[in-house]
Amino acid sequence: MASGAKSFLADAGYGEQELDANSALMELDKGLRSGKLGEQCEAVVRFPRLFQKYPFPILINSAFLKLADVFRVGNNFLRLCVLKVTQQSEKHLEKILNVDEFVKRVFSVIHSNDPVARAITLRMLGSMASIIPERKNAHHSIRQSLDSHDNVEVEAAIFAAANFSAQSKDFAGGICNKISEMIQGLATPVDLKLKLIPILQHMHHDASLASSSRQLLQQLVTSYPSTKMVIVTLHTFTLLAASSLVDIPKQIQLLLQYLKNDPRKAVKRLAIQDLKLLANKTPHTWSRENIQALCECALQTPYDSLKLGMLSVLSTLSGTIAIKQYFSIAPGTTATTARSFDLVKLAQECCYHNNRGIAAHGVRVLTNISASCQEKDLLVLEQDAVFGLESLLVLCSQDSSPGAQATLKIALTCMVKLAKCRPHLSQSVVESLLTQLHSAQDAARILMCHCLAAIAMQLPVLGDGMLGDLMDLYKVIGRSATDKQQELLVSLATVIFVASQKALSSEVKNVIKQQLENVSNGWTAYRIARQASRMGNHDMARELYQSLLTQVASEHFYFWLNSLKEFSHAEQCLTGLQEEDYSSALSCIAESLKSYHKGIASLTAASTPLNPLSFQCGFVKLRIDLLQAFSQLICTCNSLKTSPPPAIATTIAMTSGNDLQRCGRISTQMKLSMEEFRNLATRYGDLYQSSFDADSATLRNVELQQQSCLLISHAVEALILDPESASFQEYTLSGAAHVESEYERRMMSVFNHVLEEVESLNRKYVPVSYLHTACLCNAVIALLKVPLSFQRYFFQKLQSTSIKLALSPSPRNPAEPIAVQNNQQLALKVEGVVQHGSKPGLFRKIQSVCLNVSSTLQSKSGQDYKIPIDNMTNEMEQRVEPHNDYFSTQFLLNLVILGTHNITVESSVKDLNGIVWKTGPKTTIFVKSLEDPYSQQVRLQQQQGQPPSQQQQQQQRTAYSRF
Repeated sequence: MASGAKSFLADAGYGEQELDANSALMELDKGLRSGKLGEQCEAVVRFPRLFQKYPFPILINSAFLKLADVFRVGNNFLRLCVLKVTQQSEKHLEKILNVDEFVKRVFSVIHSNDPVARAITLRMLGSMASIIPERKNAHHSIRQSLDSHDNVEVEAAIFAAANFSAQSKDFAGGICNKISEMIQGLATPVDLKLKLIPILQHMHHDASLASSSRQLLQQLVTSYPSTKMVIVTLHTFTLLAASSLVDIPKQIQLLLQYLKNDPRKAVKRLAIQDLKLLANKTPHTWSRENIQALCECALQTPYDSLKLGMLSVLSTLSGTIAIKQYFSIAPGTTATTARSFDLVKLAQECCYHNNRGIAAHGVRVLTNISASCQEKDLLVLEQDAVFGLESLLVLCSQDSSPGAQATLKIALTCMVKLAKCRPHLSQSVVESLLTQLHSAQDAARILMCHCLAAIAMQLPVLGDGMLGDLMDLYKVIGRSATDKQQELLVSLATVIFVASQKALSSEVKNVIKQQLENVSNGWTAYRIARQASRMGNHDMARELYQSLLTQVASEHFYFWLNSLKEFSHAEQCLTGLQEEDYSSALSCIAESLKSYHKGIASLTAASTPLNPLSFQCGFVKLRIDLLQAFSQLICTCNSLKTSPPPAIATTIAMTSGNDLQRCGRISTQMKLSMEEFRNLATRYGDLYQSSFDADSATLRNVELQQQSCLLISHAVEALILDPESASFQEYTLSGAAHVESEYERRMMSVFNHVLEEVESLNRKYVPVSYLHTACLCNAVIALLKVPLSFQRYFFQKLQSTSIKLALSPSPRNPAEPIAVQNNQQLALKVEGVVQHGSKPGLFRKIQSVCLNVSSTLQSKSGQDYKIPIDNMTNEMEQRVEPHNDYFSTQFLLNLVILGTHNITVESSVKDLNGIVWKTGPKTTIFVKSLEDPYSQQVRLQQQQGQPPSQQQQQQQRTAYSRF
């Protein structure tokens, strides 16, 4: 994680020369002091980049104070630049330490005679509302400026009022009446009223304030029926209801009323937009009557654009709990068939609409009904959904426009969902996809391939049927080297790998290689090889990596590809394993290990300080150790034949009271083997915990490796070491859990088979017999015969999260210790910044950061004193929640023992599901604990045999009494 931070900071420099924080600030300060306006402006606009690069309070505080000075004395253009910088750096505002000083410098401009300067100051105050929500002088200035005769100043005051209303309950309560008077006042121009109304959306701090704002908005809607006024008022109404939560059902009714009765299309469009917002936010508040009213409007409207909007709201609702409420039968009413509902009629009518968007939403509604209302007799609906999807597929696959592609994505998502929930429909869905694949445009073919791969993952039984069509298509595509054709080669190859579940036939491999030689570039070949590694087709992957070795420009890439080639070869060696043939199994594992060791050397050479490949190295090292442990277990099992128990083994067992001794040396060997597998399982668990940025498939893969280690250790214990107390309850693996990949499916099958074998042997025969050792060896071979899957995170990091820590006090030189007296406690302040890549929170988000501080004594100085054990160690933990990606906390450390202490601060994170991840980093500082002068003096006098004088004791007392 620390290295991720380095790369992040290196990227943030945009090619500038690396400077430390102080030098960078001094450089910008020089620009601010320049006499030329251009240089001053350039210095101001470079501050956001500085904040991104060094996001700690000590620098940000100094920088903002300098910007406040520029704001105070500069011209309006410079003030505008400072305002933009403040708005861009909003998340850093709370790191300003001297808030009073910062506000004082900015606020002084509010008394200027220039209305533009006052307007910029008001916008500046509004942008700072999050750190000064209760400043009364700011509140007063905003109120005053609302009465100004200058339009620019009034608009700035409205902006500031909206921001302060969102942050401060007092300000919102105080300004509400003022806003109300201005909106209702005849002197206020209409365009100003339109800007004032949105402030009311922030009046949700308590129920009475929300209620009075709602009444005012209700009056406005009826008093001012003009289009613009109704649109702004209704939208503000919706946002207020969404924030205050209590009035959402009323708001839905109001919007539906306008949608039904207001003849203006603009108002109808706004009502639809707001209904969509409420459907996304609170679908559970939609009653059956609301959905029915929306269906009636959609059935009656003659305008396609409005129908499309209404259907998009209904399709959003159809994927939520609201759909079940709609189909639930109220007590006392007679049951009706699903077909008689208006929603179903509407969806069936729209499925074949000439507007693509309407048809897509209609199909989506039918699919969601089929998927969620499983208890109903929906045979006709299912058929309608399938036919609708097929017609949409034919329509969109011939069109390469962006709109058609977006519609096609909706249709294909519905196909995957339908195949998953209704497996009996999957065959017809796959057939229609394969039929269309030949005549479709390239852009549509890529999306269709993704859909086929997703269906084949869920229902592997359909894979074989696809293979013929896919191979025919693969032979004819790729005539040109366009991007779409290259993408299509990768997508089609992926579907072929998924469809041919066991191993690729030589014919399939030849076709793929032939096409790649004809038209593909190196990147396409690499992507196909990567997919082959993910799907366990290692022989194909090895050949492709081998062909790419000479096509890369840097030695790091060469070593990376070479390591992948070796890993693929190592896994390929394991495909020749046969049950009951243990000697060849050992030679296969040895051959595989040889390639793995070559690969790990190459992988280490491929790593760089900015890209250390820590997950990849950890995963491969564990795989090597696991293969060695498997090899050792087979050798141990064979030792029953090569080194059987001695004749006196039974006597030894009776004498020692350990029944296992009668089995000879195999019992101790098995115990060591079991410990080794348990240790490996723990290490897999650590790798899992350190992979915060990994996708779920990669994490599941690591989990399966861990489970295979636990399974073997359990089998050893149950068969040989402790058959009596072995429990099978905790190891039963439920097949009901949804399996995501073929690799997981096969691993689970092996797990269940091994458990059944072990359970059938357990307690039938006394250990150790050849049946027991054969069972263990077969379990090892069965696990190794499943080709290992190298998942996405091994090749590609989609989410990047790193934590950067700063400790204070910190030494000037990292090697120097910080001096502290042993009768004082060290106050250690820990600050941290969470840094993200381009897709923050893609797989999981940080809820809190756990900071663990520990101190250990490095070297003692002086005499050994008898000190309570509590004072010798410091082990503390605190949890802090980052706000705007920043956190800080303090620890008090007792360092009573004289000498050098090593203080380590380690961070880990907790995600939104409560799982703790060991992300790091780990930071260390050295502290030297010195004896306080008075104790030193007393000790020296005692050594010389002289009692301390009365005068010195009196001085000491008066010195302490001051505190």
